[in-house]
Formats: sequence, structure tokens, C-alpha cells
Amino acid sequence: MAEFLGINANLRSLSRIATLRLGLSETRQEPDMSILKSLKLAAAAPANPATSEQGFRAKLLGYLAEQKALAEAEIAGTPFSSTRRVTRTNDAGEKVRVDAPRHVRKGWFTDAGGKLFFQLRYGAKPLEFAKGMNAVEVQNLAEVPAIICSIIEAINAGELDPQLTAAIAERKANFKPKAKKAAA
Repeated sequence: MAEFLGINANLRSLSRIATLRLGLSETRQEPDMSILKSLKLAAAAPANPATSEQGFRAKLLGYLAEQKALAEAEIAGTPFSSTRRVTRTNDAGEKVRVDAPRHVRKGWFTDAGGKLFFQLRYGAKPLEFAKGMNAVEVQNLAEVPAIICSIIEAINAGELDPQLTAAIAERKANFKPKAKKAAA
């Protein structure tokens, strides 16, 4: 009985779609172009924020915000956890989006002499702040959030754009284009 009701509902929806299509086809026979002529038409393409300087800046600012939160958590002595959205299959076999924990790498380190440094990384490589200078020396861990705030201001002012552009170009050079599939 339930199967019959399902088929009956499908037939009703198909008949509604057919009626709507017939109604639309009748209106298409006599197009009214005066409405389109009243609009200001333009040929436009949306900007891809992932490839623009603003997109790269946003990625770097997100990294710095995470580093600042990590440093503040370590100063306070509390655990820091970050998550990412992943797709998992549940027991019923359905794919669902869930938050999964992820490891966050510290942007600061202590050298052999006991000095603390903070590095800004793009990918796996540190960015140079100036020629040959890729780290900021910090007195102690409590100063790291203030240093990060200063770097954020520099990024927003565009002071690191040349270094970021060079890092992006270097990273793109390392990727090889995929081989085109042979037409079969």
C-alpha cells in the first residue's frame, strides 16, 4: 500500500511539472525583451579569492590567529585544540561532516643558545621578513602574542606582500602539472 501511495505521489508531481512546462513554453513563444532592455547588463566574472593577494593574506592571517591562540593557551597552561571539517561515514553508511581534531605546529622555537624565535611560515618554509632574516627574536613566551599582533598589522599594511608573492611563486614552481589523459 505504501508503495502504491509513493507511486501515486510521483505521478502527481510529474503531472504538475508537465503542466508547468506547458505553461512556460506558451510564454516563451512571445518573448518580452523590454524587461531585459531596462536592466543594466554587463559581462563579469567573479574574482577567485583563493588566488588573489587578499586570499593569501587571509590564509596567513588565519595561521597567525591560530598561533596567537596557541601561544596564549601555552602561557595560561591550558590545552589548545584545533579542529577541521572532515567527511566520515557513520554506522548507517551515510556520509556526514564532522569536526576532527588536528595538530597545530608551533611557530616558535628555542635554539641551542636558549634564545626564543618566532617564524612565519607559508607552507613548510619560513618567510623572510628581510633579506636573510626569517625569524623574530623574542625574550620570552609571554611576548609572542604581542609579536604576532605586530606581524598582523604589517600584513594588513602590505609590508610582507613581496615576500608572500615570492613564496607563492616558489611553491607553485615545485608543483608539476598533471599529465593529460590520452583520448581513448
